[in-house]
Amino acid sequence: MDLEEFRTNTIIEPFRIRSVEAIRFTTMDERKELLAEAGYNPFLLKAKDVLIDLLTDSGTGAMSSGQWAGIISSDESYAGSSSFYRLENAVQEITAFKHVIPTHQGRAAENILFTTIAGKGDVVPSNTHFDTTRAHVEHSGAEARDLVIEEGKQPRNTHPFKGNMDLAKLEQTIEEVGTDRIPVIMITVTNNSGGGQPVSMENIRAVSEIAKKHDIPFFIDACRFAENAWFIKTREDGYEDKEPIEIAREMFSYADGCTMSAKKDGMSNIGGFLAMNSDELAEKCRNLEILTEGFPTYGGMAGYDMEAVAIGLFEALNEDYLRYRIRSIAYLGDKLSRAGVPIVKPTGGHAVYLDAKEILSHVPPLEYPAWSFNNALYRLGGVRGVEIGSVMFGKQPGGSEKPASMELVRLAFPRRVYTQSHVDYLAEVIINAYEQREQLGGYKIASGPDVLRHFSARMLPLGH
Repeated sequence: MDLEEFRTNTIIEPFRIRSVEAIRFTTMDERKELLAEAGYNPFLLKAKDVLIDLLTDSGTGAMSSGQWAGIISSDESYAGSSSFYRLENAVQEITAFKHVIPTHQGRAAENILFTTIAGKGDVVPSNTHFDTTRAHVEHSGAEARDLVIEEGKQPRNTHPFKGNMDLAKLEQTIEEVGTDRIPVIMITVTNNSGGGQPVSMENIRAVSEIAKKHDIPFFIDACRFAENAWFIKTREDGYEDKEPIEIAREMFSYADGCTMSAKKDGMSNIGGFLAMNSDELAEKCRNLEILTEGFPTYGGMAGYDMEAVAIGLFEALNEDYLRYRIRSIAYLGDKLSRAGVPIVKPTGGHAVYLDAKEILSHVPPLEYPAWSFNNALYRLGGVRGVEIGSVMFGKQPGGSEKPASMELVRLAFPRRVYTQSHVDYLAEVIINAYEQREQLGGYKIASGPDVLRHFSARMLPLGH
């Protein structure tokens, strides 16, 4: 094997570590007590009591020396901050969208967009809406409709682009609903709710053509745009020799705008933006931004946050970083597959998704098998993931309960935080929990809100 092959096939962190954070070890008895005190909801655990924290990759990454240097030189002016113009230039250089509206994070961009364009009786099609996107669509009175391809609902199917939107179902939805009731077509890259699966350039282009044919705006949920670009480079014919930034620019060229949580592929701890080409829509969105976020040249972000994002957007497109990032996820997936642990295949860009419906096949969907297995990971090894199943998506707008199409435990990797030894430990915890799966029972919801209940619900174990 030559050096290039070794670099391609071996995990080596493409950075040096110059600052470290201590993590605390707890006993299993301590973790059982802590989990009970938290109402059996990992969201309600204190971070200091978690050993490997994979609850989310949103805002949990490590920033680079370049980003910290930008933070020191930031401009905190209320209006006309030079840090905003650096952010605007960075976003425009990558996306080419005319208007850049900063927000404190991605859900604020979603709130502004859907409050402005959507209303009762409308339908917003997507490949798969994530939790906050769905909540904002439904809060506006509209329906969030998921139209992912059938392969995207099959955990063991190895289709290379399982995040693709079903084009026939999109056309059927437009014919059924009518163009006047579809304020926007969304596509999430990568498809977070569906296992972190990518969307092909061919599919993005086709969705764009359908949107243009029917004169419907087309927006991208772009929070993991760089990871999606890497999958296109490595899986789609004709892109293997293109740089990730070229691929990203082509992706955005097919859209009319995007929402962005810069806490993911912006490589920042906070921040986001809404970007678009429409002058009329931008004016409406900026008017609402002043009411809910702040003046349009800071929009809920400090100057130093804007500097971090402006630099981080380009760092996320670095080939060495992306190769390491995607290979690290695949490394864990390979170890688990060899041990027989059912996971979503192929592994996604930011997380490994465990198939709890198969792991805990004896637990009914409305007793929340993914929640149960996620809690087992914490009890056994101090690992915190997140359920993407019927607690997150089972509650319907009318108040009824419906099992989610998949019961997944998402283990989302913070960017540039954990090393290979952490991943090896993580694999041992998951395999150990899998070997004890027959001893695990379900849960019921003791209390919780009607919207986004997984964040704060308190649970009770059933029969274990």
